[in-house]
Amino acid sequence: MGQDQTKHQIEKGLHLYQSNQTEKALRVWMRVLEKSADPAGRFRVLGCLITAHAEMGRYKDMLKFAVVQIDTARELEDPDYLTESYLNLARSNEKLCEFQKTISYCKTCLNMQGTTVSLQLNGQVSLSMGNAFLGLSIFQKALECFEKALRYAHNNDDKMLECRVCCSLGNFYTQIKDYEKALFFPCKAAELVNDYGKGWSLKYRAMSQYHMAVAYRKLGRLADAMDCCEESMKIALQHGDRPLQALCLLCFADIHRSRKDVQLGLLKLHCLCERIYRTKEQQRELRDHVVKFHECVEEMELYCGMCGESIGEKNNQLQALPCSHFFHLKCLQTNGTRGCPNCRRLSVKPGYV
Repeated sequence: MGQDQTKHQIEKGLHLYQSNQTEKALRVWMRVLEKSADPAGRFRVLGCLITAHAEMGRYKDMLKFAVVQIDTARELEDPDYLTESYLNLARSNEKLCEFQKTISYCKTCLNMQGTTVSLQLNGQVSLSMGNAFLGLSIFQKALECFEKALRYAHNNDDKMLECRVCCSLGNFYTQIKDYEKALFFPCKAAELVNDYGKGWSLKYRAMSQYHMAVAYRKLGRLADAMDCCEESMKIALQHGDRPLQALCLLCFADIHRSRKDVQLGLLKLHCLCERIYRTKEQQRELRDHVVKFHECVEEMELYCGMCGESIGEKNNQLQALPCSHFFHLKCLQTNGTRGCPNCRRLSVKPGYV
């Protein structure tokens, strides 16, 4: 299969994929991969296969194609191709929760000396690295990476990247329990989808709706949470996105639990009783866990440098400084400071997030 035929077949697969005929598209692309003699065409079709398997949640297959793409990029001896293939390798490992590998591949991308095409990928690399740091609960580094990705998105007017970063920031603030910000960022992502996303994949809408559902549920706005979760699940079912389907099911369960539905309430009651009986008259073990909890808070720097209270135990409004250390907003407003109490940097101008 020559260069022109390879290009035609790739476009045919893309048309099928955009028409939601995923399996037919995959068959076309696999045939191209088997028969094409054009290395650049093979590289492109591998990118299509990586994206498709990522959206379907087939992450091991995604990784398999990413490894093949690395070999193809080396054959082409082009730094831009190599940067893109390492990014896909990083994303594949991120999806498989291999976060240390993700960070390593992202650093390789950032060290590549490519052209402006490679530089344009740096925002996506920073996003993937931020997601990996968040998976490892290294919150300050995660925030630094998200801020970098957001700057790349703004500087290059990349609305898709901005949408993805906003969803990741929603997840970030959900984990450290600033639920107002956890809602703000996916709402911003949903606005971007509505304003600019006419030709985008529906996954962007599904992603923003899911993160909005989580934040609404945390804020007790259960009807809004249910509406968003149902919208996200509808798209996930339509596109066969099984990981998102699983996340939506968990969110539905949390919504029903928050509504105190009788059967789910009884199940929760049994779980609580089991814990009570297990820990009864075992105060020494209880104290050990309290100590370990505070050790983890200190190790991950999950505390406010002004009041000393831990962050992430309850819903609180937070503010990140440009150094990516974050504090209770009320502490910054009440006490004021000429610099960050943690690292003593002088600027207190609010950061991007």
